[in-house]
Amino acid sequence: MPDSGADFGPDFGFGLYLHWPFCTRICPYCDFNVYAAKARDTEPLIAAMIADLDAHRRRLPDHPGLDSVFFGGGTPSLLSDRQMAQILDKVNDAFGIKPDAEITLEANPNDVVAATPSNWAAAGINRVSIGVQSLQSQALAFLGRDHDSAAARQAIADVQAVLDNHSVDLIYALPGQSPDGWARELREVIALGAPHLSLYELTIEERTAFGKRAARGDLVPLEDDDQADLYEVTQSICDEAGLPAYEVSNHARAPEYESRHNHIYWASGDWIGIGPGAHGRLTIDGHRFATEAARRPADYQSSPIPTETKLSRTDTAREFLAMALRPVSGLDLERFERLFGASAPATVLSDLISNGFATIEAEKLKLTATGRLVADYIAAQLTPHA
Repeated sequence: MPDSGADFGPDFGFGLYLHWPFCTRICPYCDFNVYAAKARDTEPLIAAMIADLDAHRRRLPDHPGLDSVFFGGGTPSLLSDRQMAQILDKVNDAFGIKPDAEITLEANPNDVVAATPSNWAAAGINRVSIGVQSLQSQALAFLGRDHDSAAARQAIADVQAVLDNHSVDLIYALPGQSPDGWARELREVIALGAPHLSLYELTIEERTAFGKRAARGDLVPLEDDDQADLYEVTQSICDEAGLPAYEVSNHARAPEYESRHNHIYWASGDWIGIGPGAHGRLTIDGHRFATEAARRPADYQSSPIPTETKLSRTDTAREFLAMALRPVSGLDLERFERLFGASAPATVLSDLISNGFATIEAEKLKLTATGRLVADYIAAQLTPHA
C-alpha cells in the first residue's frame, strides 16, 4: 500500500502508453484508432509524439521514474529499431525509465519474422506481445490476419530465442467454434511455451466490418451461453497447464510474467498517453485528470497537446471499481470505502458470495472464475446509489 495515503495516482504505478496508429491491414473486428500504413513519411508523427512527451514533462515537473512503457497500436512493430530507440531515448530524457522497467512492444507475426528481435532488444524492448490470434488457417482468414499458422509459430520461436518475457494473444469464441476445437488449439499454443497468454473472446463492435456484417445478418455471433462454456474450458486448461488467470483475460506462468503495465490500469495508477487518440490518467495536486489526444494522425501532428478533463471523485471511484475487479488480487474494500465515502453494499456482497461469484479474504473482494464472467454487472451492483 502506498505511503502517501492517496487512493489513486503514481504510487500505484507510473506508465507510458505510446499509440502507433498504422497497420498494413485493418482487421474486420478491430475498433481501435487505426489507419492503413501505406507509403508515408512517419517522421512527422514521431516528431509530434516527442513534442507531446515534452509537453507532458512540463505538466508533470514532479514525478517518479516510469515503471513501464508500452508500444501499442495499431502495429508498432512497423517501427524500425532505430525509431524505437529514438523514442525510448526521448522518453528516458523526459521522465526517466527505471532500470527494471517493463518495456513492451506489440508485434504482428509477419513483422517478427521479417525483423530481428535481437535488434528490438538492443533498442530497449524487453517484452514482446505477439498478435497470433489463432493457429488455424481458416480462423486467421476469417479474422482478416495477414499471417498464417507457420508464421505464427516461427514468430514465437524467434522471440523466445531472444526474450524470455513474452506473450501470445489469441481470439476465441468465433462463430461456430466448438469447445473441443478451442481446447485443441489452446493446448497447441500452450505447448509452444509462452509464459503469458492474453485470451480474448471475439467482440463484435458496431463500427467495425464485422459489426456491419452482423447488422446485415451475414455474421452470427456465438451465443452468450456458448461463449461462457468456452471461457470455462479456457480456465480449466490454463489452470492444468500452470498458466492460471491473474485477470479476466490474462494468464501467466508466474508473477514475474504478469503485465506490469496493465497492472497500472487495474490499480488506478497514473499513465501518460502519447500518440493519436491515446488516453491517459494523471494525478496533479491530488486531482485526477483524463487526457485524450487528437485521433487523426494529421490532426495530432498539427496539435499534439491532448485535451484534459478533471474527473470528479465519483468518476474516479467508478473507474477504480470497474478496473479493480478484474485482477484476481481483488478489490480492496477499505479503499472502496474511502473513494466512494460509503461501504460496499452488504446485501450485494452477501449475494455475490452465496451465489459463488466472489469471496472475501483480508478485506479484499475476489471474484471467482464465474464472477469474472460478469464483472461489469458486478461493478454496477456494487456502485453506491445517491
